Amino acid sequence: MITGELKNKIDGLWEIFWTGGLTNPLEVIEQMTYLMFIHDLDETDNIHAKESAMLGLPYQSVFSGEVQLGDRMIDVTQLKWSVFHDFPAQKMYFVMQEMVFPFIKSLHVDKDSAYSKYMGDAIFKVPTPLMLSKIVDAMDDLYRQMSGLKDTDVRGDVYEYLLSKLANSGVNGQFRTPRHIIRMMVELMQPSADDIICDPACGTSGFLVAAGEYLKEYHKEEIFFNKIKKDHYMNHMFHGFDMDRTMLRIGAMNMMTHGINNPFIEYRDSLSDQNTDREKYSLILANPPFKGSLDYDIVSADLLKECKTKKTELLFVELFVKMLKTGGRCACIVPDGVLFGSSTAHKAIRKELVENQRLEAIISMPSGVFKPYAGVSTGILIFTKTGHGGTDQVWFYDMQADGFSLDDKRSPVSDNDIPDVIKRFADRSHEVGRERTEKSFFVPKQEIVDNGYDLSINKYKKVEYVAVEYPPTSETMDQILELDSQIARELQELKAML
Repeated sequence: MITGELKNKIDGLWEIFWTGGLTNPLEVIEQMTYLMFIHDLDETDNIHAKESAMLGLPYQSVFSGEVQLGDRMIDVTQLKWSVFHDFPAQKMYFVMQEMVFPFIKSLHVDKDSAYSKYMGDAIFKVPTPLMLSKIVDAMDDLYRQMSGLKDTDVRGDVYEYLLSKLANSGVNGQFRTPRHIIRMMVELMQPSADDIICDPACGTSGFLVAAGEYLKEYHKEEIFFNKIKKDHYMNHMFHGFDMDRTMLRIGAMNMMTHGINNPFIEYRDSLSDQNTDREKYSLILANPPFKGSLDYDIVSADLLKECKTKKTELLFVELFVKMLKTGGRCACIVPDGVLFGSSTAHKAIRKELVENQRLEAIISMPSGVFKPYAGVSTGILIFTKTGHGGTDQVWFYDMQADGFSLDDKRSPVSDNDIPDVIKRFADRSHEVGRERTEKSFFVPKQEIVDNGYDLSINKYKKVEYVAVEYPPTSETMDQILELDSQIARELQELKAML
């Protein structure tokens, strides 16, 4: 969460754009994202070079040698942020406009890659050299501030704060998923180096980036030293779809900045017939839009056959089932209505998960998780696709705190259930026998069936009432009378003294 001085620096950077004539929030975010990518490209290239040297691996810097831009051969080293940021304003502007931008647009050799597709129409829109110089100085100052916060996902938080400035944020159900919630879901699912991971509503690719970071942390040997698995990690593991080209562009740059060379990030309406992916993925991580409703005409026929509804949250859950391979796993965020809604479609999707797949867990999250965008109450569904059932009992967790206040400010607090959620989910064998008054417990399948497939935690959680004994009224009255007498005596003594 962006607060304090870092927030002020981003606001100051935003103001430079605003006063310089770029007043469309979407354009400001695009330009800032390009510049952040150019800065990060220099920084990550240096990090990768150092890591390769430590591991004894060959590394080809993207800033080595010369590159042809138009009819000129350019020394690529002068295109590094750390080099051109010291240039005079006029020269910096020329280098950025005529060299750096064409260079980053042509970075990827695969012209069909996500990066090439969404950077191909990128335009440098900063209008003057003086404005660019101010922006670069402000960004250097911002990155110095960020460097002191290495224990948190500062870049992810910066992206989220920038996106929160969009006037239409949330209008299409695009509530930005907090980075710590994304990380929790990734740690719950524990991606492996063999997984094929998809987010059918990827936005800025937050889930895919977090999964990649998890693999680098826990499976470094496999993805860096096994040639086949490294190729899979770089080129075939990550898939994301969205209907917002700006989000796709940011997502592609976000992935590449995090060292994933060629993710499959594509413009696609996941619920429509243009999404033909079925039984393809081994892991789906998603926070699909809770838009409300849509036209039947644009929805894939095979989804409506199983779940006839206009509710996007229900259609996405059905889509996840169809996109997973047998044995594939899913962790997705859904509004609470999915868990207890009484419509035929609501009951059908819950019955599908309980009877035909293996529903593993329901994690109820506090309603303030998505503030300041929305106060909607949500939960996390975790299931495995089997095609023939397998649900014996479902694990419920009543998450009451996520490490931040549940108001619009979302300030850090000490209460945080996330480590406990991860620990207990990983060792559910020790959860058997826990009382329904505790934060987590199991519910047998038959009880869920008997309750019409209701998956709301409040249906099964028991509230423990503690009896409080008060003194009898007569005793209280005696105490009041005694106090009155004492006050009267003290008043008399005070009068006598006067």
